[in-house]
Amino acid sequence: MPQVRFYHLQKQTLDQALPLILQKALGQEKRVLVKMATDKSIAAMSKILWTFRPESFLAHGAAKDEFAADQPILLTTEDDNLNDAGILILTEGATCDDLDAYDLCCEMFDGRDDAAVQAARQRWKSYKDKGYDLTYWMQDDQGRWNEKAA
Repeated sequence: MPQVRFYHLQKQTLDQALPLILQKALGQEKRVLVKMATDKSIAAMSKILWTFRPESFLAHGAAKDEFAADQPILLTTEDDNLNDAGILILTEGATCDDLDAYDLCCEMFDGRDDAAVQAARQRWKSYKDKGYDLTYWMQDDQGRWNEKAA
């Protein structure tokens, strides 16, 4: 059963926060699957990940790419775990039917969007009812993540 972390975005956008979370996830030496809402979102995030830092990039690919299974970070709109990821990151309200296939699931939601906050609360309750290990993370004024609830 995976650990599920909720990341409440208030100080940064997904475009700003996700690359930092991905960088940390790769430090755990596990592959990452990022589920997004649309192909347009995937294309935009891909560009961000290639230019994330002037001195480096975050190696990744999209599920529709030829070598999807070889990617350390795979961006997708589907549930298929093509790169055998141990970490799942759900963005833009995306959901997954099989969280148990992962060691860790990170739910990233926009705290400035009331519908996204409400949907995250519903998913929290659903996961809690299923017995998942849950934590809730919020950014401080400096943009650092702090655990607020478990």
